[in-house]
Amino acid sequence: MGDTPQIAAARAEADRRRACVIATAQELQDRLSPKTLARNTWQGAKEKGADLAENTVDAVRARPLAATGVVAAITMFLAREPLMDLASKLVDGFGEKRKSRGSRKARQDETEKAS
Repeated sequence: MGDTPQIAAARAEADRRRACVIATAQELQDRLSPKTLARNTWQGAKEKGADLAENTVDAVRARPLAATGVVAAITMFLAREPLMDLASKLVDGFGEKRKSRGSRKARQDETEKAS
C-alpha cells in the first residue's frame, strides 16, 4: 500500500519542520550555554566599563578643579584614621614643646632669682 501524494507531501513537510525545530533547539542551547552567557556578560561589562571611563575622562577634562576636590575628599575619607592619628600626634608634640619651653623658662627664672 503506497502513500498518496498528499501523505508523502505531509511527511516531507513534517520532516522539514522537525529539522527546523531541532535547529532552533540547538541554537537556543548554544545561546544559553554557560560559556556563551559568561562571554556575553564579560563583553558587556567591558563595553560598559570603557564607556564609563570615557565619560569620566570627559567630565574631568570639563571640570578639573571639581574632580580634584572630589578625589581629595574621597582620599581624606578613606585615610581618616591615619590623618586623625597624625593630627593628634602633632597636637601632642606642640603641647610637649610648650611644656618644655615653659619648664626651661621657669628654670631660667629660678636661676636668675638665685643669682
